[in-house]
Amino acid sequence: MSSDPDGGGVDEVRFGPTGVRDGYLRCVPVALGVAGYGVVFGVLAREAGLSVAEATLMSATVLAGAAQLVAVELWADPVPVVAVVGTTLVVNLRYLLMGAALRPWFRHLAPRHAYASVFFTADENWALTMGELRSGSRQGAFLLGSGLAVWSFWVVATVVGATAGSLVGDPARYGLDFALTAVFLVIATELWEGRSTVAPWAVAAAVAVLTEAALPGRWYVPCGALAGALTVVIRRDG
Repeated sequence: MSSDPDGGGVDEVRFGPTGVRDGYLRCVPVALGVAGYGVVFGVLAREAGLSVAEATLMSATVLAGAAQLVAVELWADPVPVVAVVGTTLVVNLRYLLMGAALRPWFRHLAPRHAYASVFFTADENWALTMGELRSGSRQGAFLLGSGLAVWSFWVVATVVGATAGSLVGDPARYGLDFALTAVFLVIATELWEGRSTVAPWAVAAAVAVLTEAALPGRWYVPCGALAGALTVVIRRDG
């Protein structure tokens, strides 16, 4: 029988409506935090010159908060396509590592189920899913359900921010600029595994800080993630 990183079997991973439902409901509190940041995106998108429809379409088809915020920061007329695509590519390279982490479980799913789930992957629901699977759950549809929660709240929040941005004013007044940071701090507690987690987290943080100081753009995101992942590999093989 195949096994997951913690030593449990994964051949029993299944995909069904129960997993979708459980994933959605479990992710609603996190999705509410994501929605706060979605309002910020909607406001910034309108300030950058996007229409409500364009901002909503971006959120519905991209579903990558950090990449979308970077894109609207660079938005101009004409759109600097190379700069936008290149920067968002760098920011989203971390999804390669996140997808690799899911493979011990998802390789047992039908491709249509696995790829449909991956489309709705965000940092928040990925972290919830990893915690769920590592705990022994075999609900392969948990990622899809939790992703649908993030997606639905993100899209609605974008519409609110884009249409009522003038009423919202400066998002920082309401602490919405800190919403994503707060969500990640909560998620971090779910991924904490004790002393074994200290080294890779510390290395990832140190490399990210040094990279941010040394290189322009968002290279600190993939560099920090890769450094943390390599630390885990080295410790296991050592």
